[in-house]
Amino acid sequence: MSGNEFRFFLSCDINLPVTYRIEKLEGKLLPPKLADSDNVDSTTEERKAELYVESTLYVDGAPFGLPMRTRLETGAPSFCWNELITLSTKYRDLTANSQLSFTVWDVSCGKGGGLIGGATIHLFNMKKQLKTGKHKLRLWPGKEADGSINTTTPGKVPREERGELERLEKLVNKYERGQIQRVDWLDRLAFKAMDKIKETENSRNGSSHLYVVVDFCSFEHRVVFQESGANFLLPSPIASTNELVTVYDPEVGKINPSEHKQLKLARSLNRGIIDRDLKPSITERKSIQRILKYPPTRNLSGDERQMLWKFRFSLMLEKRALTKFLRCVEWSDVQEAKQALELMHKWESIDLCDALELLSPVFESEEVRAYAVSVLEKADDEELQCYLLQLVQALRFERSDKSRLSHFLVQRSLRNVELASFLRWFVAVELHDPAYAKRFYCTYEILEESMLKLGAGASGDEDGYKLWQSLVRQTELTAQLCSIMRDVRNVRGGTQKKIEKLRQLLSGLLSELTYFDEPIRSPLAPGMLITGIIPSESSIFKSALHPLRLTFRTANGGCCKIIFKKGDDLRQDQLVVQMVSLMDRLLKLENLDLHLTPYRVLATGHDEGMLEFIPSKPLAQIISEHRSIVSYLQKFHPDENGPFGITSTCLETFIKSCAGYSVITYILGIGDRHLDNLLLRDDGRLFHVDFGFILGRDPKPFPPPMKLCKEMVEAMGGAESQYYTRFKSYCCEAYNILRKSSNLILNLFHLMAGSNIPDIASDPEKGILKLQEKFRLDLDDEECIHFFQDLINESVSALFPQMVETIHRWAQYWR
Repeated sequence: MSGNEFRFFLSCDINLPVTYRIEKLEGKLLPPKLADSDNVDSTTEERKAELYVESTLYVDGAPFGLPMRTRLETGAPSFCWNELITLSTKYRDLTANSQLSFTVWDVSCGKGGGLIGGATIHLFNMKKQLKTGKHKLRLWPGKEADGSINTTTPGKVPREERGELERLEKLVNKYERGQIQRVDWLDRLAFKAMDKIKETENSRNGSSHLYVVVDFCSFEHRVVFQESGANFLLPSPIASTNELVTVYDPEVGKINPSEHKQLKLARSLNRGIIDRDLKPSITERKSIQRILKYPPTRNLSGDERQMLWKFRFSLMLEKRALTKFLRCVEWSDVQEAKQALELMHKWESIDLCDALELLSPVFESEEVRAYAVSVLEKADDEELQCYLLQLVQALRFERSDKSRLSHFLVQRSLRNVELASFLRWFVAVELHDPAYAKRFYCTYEILEESMLKLGAGASGDEDGYKLWQSLVRQTELTAQLCSIMRDVRNVRGGTQKKIEKLRQLLSGLLSELTYFDEPIRSPLAPGMLITGIIPSESSIFKSALHPLRLTFRTANGGCCKIIFKKGDDLRQDQLVVQMVSLMDRLLKLENLDLHLTPYRVLATGHDEGMLEFIPSKPLAQIISEHRSIVSYLQKFHPDENGPFGITSTCLETFIKSCAGYSVITYILGIGDRHLDNLLLRDDGRLFHVDFGFILGRDPKPFPPPMKLCKEMVEAMGGAESQYYTRFKSYCCEAYNILRKSSNLILNLFHLMAGSNIPDIASDPEKGILKLQEKFRLDLDDEECIHFFQDLINESVSALFPQMVETIHRWAQYWR
């Protein structure tokens, strides 16, 4: 829902009983007065109060239904009923002047002394919206609740008596209803501070007021009052002060019959003969070109849709226009949809990027989605593998389990073992999703059946069968690794004891893992055959989850190292590294190699997976052992005549990799950056790991816009050096290159909208819009260079002493 929308329910449409919860009594209750204090001893005078609350619904000042009573409560000093009250009256029966009255009685007192106090509350506020959440009603001592229209016992604290405590309680109410974003660490601090304020206020005022706390039922959207049938809610008379009057229109969002008729006439198929010869004017052509530059996330207005339909015939040679044209089609109109599909097949062939857009949830037509697949068929295997993760997720948006897309993915996988392996894993991981498990399992079955048939037709040999078995053994391998991790974690003692247990298991009980009966295709790189694990070169990382670092023998006599994790969802890391790999490819196509390290990541389950091990060290360790990055690089690439005593090639590699990751982490909104998840390789290549926070989310407050640390800038010679200037130049060049492919990146993220990746699933629309903002599509290339340089300068200024509050906050981020 966009920020400008106000979604609501009408009270007359809610056929549910009025429900609320009477929670507790707050405040200091005076000791109960007894009827005859002269005839009782001192022990009797300390009798505990026994309270109950009586609530009555009043409609237009008259009681409506029978009073409801809570149970007796004797829990002094705090009386907590926490009792749910359900009335026989339904929300649709309420009027704008409906009130609830609450009267507290004490049955422990003698005759005539049982009334504690009463209060009333209107069910609808001044804007005619139903009140929800918790409300604290001040009791009028010694008065029974008055339910008349002009009540004498309003529970609301008078405006002139409201203080800081009332303001905070109003905010807490909004917070509990989800109207204020939750930030765990900040919330804890805020609630502690509020408790102190409450104690201070109570001790200062010595307030004798009593309050009854009531919690009203909440709905998905606001509930606005309207009587059944016509809207009899009359607006307040307009005063001479020209005050604004709020009026709710129940027809908002509905189709205007006259406008709809005009639209149907304008788009009438009988106009097809006239429209064929229509050409846009200069002004209209400019408007169309502006529309074609819109990002795929932007919705078209009614006028824009009308213009594209009007000039559809003249736009057929413009391949970029097809996706926009298909967005303006009224698919519920059979004849219009038929003509649109005919034009689609005659249109200039679209690019792969636009085909991905047609697979998004926006387009439901099977013919349109099939057309998108026909465009994908022209892509080579390397390019297809770049988008395979998103294409598997796009299966969620298909109309059937056995769609054209699923058959296409399977058929292409039969020709390429890497595609087959990754497709199998991407589908298998989604079997945990109960909503779409059947669909993904159907694709899994098609892949299995097709691959087994492949061998039967190849002159009687079993190539297809062997190939499928080699992929199944990957799952068996990961299951054994999970078993090892469980055993290792149960070992008491430090990391060294766990490592000894790991090597003991690999050499003893699980010795079949040291030499496989038959080679297995590596899950991370299916083109590589692995033949066993080398126990002596396998280890465990010192962290909470104790991930395994395993060294595998390969069939060609070499070895490869992988990290296996259990207890961590790697699907988000998998997506980010895929994006790094894609962006690296896009940059290299423009002859810009920034020496990135897109290591391989594969989620083999919802809480397990593998990562390629890259020999490297965290910057935190490097700074601790060598004091600076330059000193560390001097150890591997010394050059007395080179800059800072290292070879110019090594320094150039470092600067380029810093630039590449600075741009990519900015675009993807990578959070939680610190010196432990920034790694450096011996050849000078810096890279990032651990992507638990993306699309602007960050556990730390005030994250700087660019993820640059002081040590990186110092290794370039400081913010005034020529090498730092070169770093900024690479950043701006990379940023403008990636902006050209913004539609591709946005389309790929849009296809992930239905995935279970945490930072996308929480709010897909918001996440994609945040990503779009980072590309600054409103600026041209030259303006973007200035924008990005200012961004870098702001972030770097934060790393050095400055007397500016915002900069101080950013500097705290790296501590």
